[in-house]
Amino acid sequence: MRVPVLLDAVIGLLTVVALPLAIVAIPNTISVVSALLPSDVSPLAMTRAYGLALPAMLLTVPLAAVGARLTRPAPILLSGLALLAAADAAGGFAGSTLMVAILRVAHGVGAGMLIPATLVAVWERPSRRILLPLWAGALAASLVGAQAMALWPLDDVTAWQVTLQPYPMLTGVALGLGAAYLVLRLLSTDDAASARPADGEIGRLALTAVPAAGIGALAIGTTFDWPSGLVIGAAAIAVAALLGLSLAATFDGTAGRTLALTSVCVGLALLPTVAQATYVELRGLGGPGLSGLTIPFWLAAVVAVGAAWLASRTPQESAARLNGAGLVAVVAGLSGIRLMVPSTGGTLLVIPFALLAAGAAVALVSALRQAGIGTTLFGLSLCFPAVLAGFLLGTGIQVTKLRAIGSSGNVTRQALVDGFVGALHLWALIGGFLVVLVLVLMGILARRAAIVPAMAGPAAAEAEAGPEDVVVVVPADEFEAEDVPPLRDLAEFEASLDAADPGESGGK
Repeated sequence: MRVPVLLDAVIGLLTVVALPLAIVAIPNTISVVSALLPSDVSPLAMTRAYGLALPAMLLTVPLAAVGARLTRPAPILLSGLALLAAADAAGGFAGSTLMVAILRVAHGVGAGMLIPATLVAVWERPSRRILLPLWAGALAASLVGAQAMALWPLDDVTAWQVTLQPYPMLTGVALGLGAAYLVLRLLSTDDAASARPADGEIGRLALTAVPAAGIGALAIGTTFDWPSGLVIGAAAIAVAALLGLSLAATFDGTAGRTLALTSVCVGLALLPTVAQATYVELRGLGGPGLSGLTIPFWLAAVVAVGAAWLASRTPQESAARLNGAGLVAVVAGLSGIRLMVPSTGGTLLVIPFALLAAGAAVALVSALRQAGIGTTLFGLSLCFPAVLAGFLLGTGIQVTKLRAIGSSGNVTRQALVDGFVGALHLWALIGGFLVVLVLVLMGILARRAAIVPAMAGPAAAEAEAGPEDVVVVVPADEFEAEDVPPLRDLAEFEASLDAADPGESGGK
């Protein structure tokens, strides 16, 4: 097998394995095994320590994106996998809150390195038309299934440290694939590296670390007993800031803004919503449990990859329409969450999960087809701050509902279940309206992009041109070719006109 073909195969396998490993680092699952914590460990302090992974991750993504643009993705990808493997190995020996905090930060940094590195690795290959839909589908499926993936290894565990190393064997496989990718990249003779960064690209990529740091600090601050209304207000400001940055500081004009807005929508709508739905469907709240969600999640993943592949096979001119159609499917999936959760059997959940995963995958791959690598990494750097902002909004709504139940005096099991379900339904409604708002913004941008060139047209071209640039078009039937002598300069041109019509010349 030729090295380029083998290299593409390894990148495809890395995408399928590494992206889920990166996204599964996001959920905070320590509350599920809190009964197993030592008596001298504060559950609240441990929850804060576990929650450090996502802030570390969203800070790392833009910095790793800068590194991948300035160098090669292979060393960054392998370093991220090595850091994840080391954190997994050390997780079995964790015994203190400080150790847990260090390991969760390591998980977040490693995951943040993997996501842009895999994207650049895909982008620089000649076969990216095949690899790119695989990457988009894997990311969408991972965001939909992350909470369930984080919870599956915790069934009937006897040690809380399992939460720090949920998939050690899969991490080892990914590390081996990363080493193979590095070797094959060195052996490959086809120079398929991405174009050099454009002027200002690195600065704009680094700029996304600013809102990431702000939202990360906000998330840590909210764990210190902030009022739920303040959490909701701060998260709403964060969402508005991300949307504003998507509109103001992107590359590639309308295509760049579309990709950035799509990334914010995908981050905001998928994982924060499905994470709540997954908890509602656990057996303790009357659902079928994780076993009843296995088929819906796997089918959603397959549908996401297939839908992304089909979208990538369409003509380039249809990419903008497919991007909008994908986001409409996300809205439909959020509506399905409101209508079908809770589900006693779990089978019906394949509909909203598949709509969310496939819609996000189609929207992402369609936006990626229209943009350059700098724009792509910029949008990706906004996706994970949006995930954290979505979690903050959803948590604020949930706490508000539960506190209202507590103050009502009717604190029963059914009342709590109703509170969780009501919070999920309200968040799905808000998330749907936010996606619709983004669709309206995209429509306005598309209309402006179509109107401005049409209005500018010939007038703009004439205004741009100086007097010496104006071209006079003469009908072809007014001159015979032999009547027009070769012209070398303007003086010869005027002389030829005088010779052709002496009467008019003399009358001047």
